[in-house]
Amino acid sequence: MSTAVLFLMLCKIGLRQKLQTFPGKMVNTLHSDEEKGIQDKEGKEESILAMLGIIGTILNLLVIIFVYIYTTL
Repeated sequence: MSTAVLFLMLCKIGLRQKLQTFPGKMVNTLHSDEEKGIQDKEGKEESILAMLGIIGTILNLLVIIFVYIYTTL
């Protein structure tokens, strides 16, 4: 065997041992198409609700201003 092949085999064995004894937590970051669709739908719903909340707040302030003006006249 040549020294290059022997070196590659040793590297492969060492890498395998490191991967087997890896102390960190492995997390699967792949999402299926269904999960992405659900997340997109939830994100869209949240943005619509946020926009409605902002519009409602502005309308509330307008009503308060008009009532204040009306009562002070």
